[in-house]
Amino acid sequence: MLEFDTRCTIETARLRCPLCADPGGSSYFHSGRRRDYHRCPRCHLIHVPPSQHLPLEAERAEYDKHQNSPEDAGYREFLSRLFTPLNTRLSPCSHGLDFGSGPGPTLSVMFEEAGHQMNLFDPCYAPATDALTAQYDFITASEVVEHLHNPATELALIWSILKPGGWLGIMTKLALDRAAFSRWHYKDDPTHVCFFSSKTMDWLARQWQAEFLKFGKDVLLFQKPS
Repeated sequence: MLEFDTRCTIETARLRCPLCADPGGSSYFHSGRRRDYHRCPRCHLIHVPPSQHLPLEAERAEYDKHQNSPEDAGYREFLSRLFTPLNTRLSPCSHGLDFGSGPGPTLSVMFEEAGHQMNLFDPCYAPATDALTAQYDFITASEVVEHLHNPATELALIWSILKPGGWLGIMTKLALDRAAFSRWHYKDDPTHVCFFSSKTMDWLARQWQAEFLKFGKDVLLFQKPS
């Protein structure tokens, strides 16, 4: 059983944004039963204070509950929202990395079936850091960025190992306004600590000077400048 302090106290002090480190800090945005949420005025990232993150063991226990596998047709259909628009933009036999592949890697299998070579990295399930020293034609991060404790460092790493002209595919639910956020089930997952909005993705694209495409409500493709 997860242990939380259910007496969630609003932290009024401004917090350092873990994505852009805006010197003004992030201000209080919303408070739930178990956690507080702050929003950065610069990059618009909504984030949970580090003091309210799950301990590593409890976070891993939550991930272990996932029952995803390549044999699950429904899961494949879900991942196809990212697979299809990205695959159509890849050259044959491209080299890709599934960053945050999880306990049942499936997206990587789909790209291998399409003729691409895939590496995996996941801090819990595929922790071999050799995968982070290669250069890739494309990188996928499906339902990953909302889990990042240090998104500035982790996204910078991903971007650095993407080849010029390569594609980064991200799938994550995007935060809306305060009223919608207060009702949003996505914020209640205890392993979700960063919430990106369309404005946050616009900010990232500007920082990376990247081509930026959006598909549906939760799929985003960034092309690295050649």
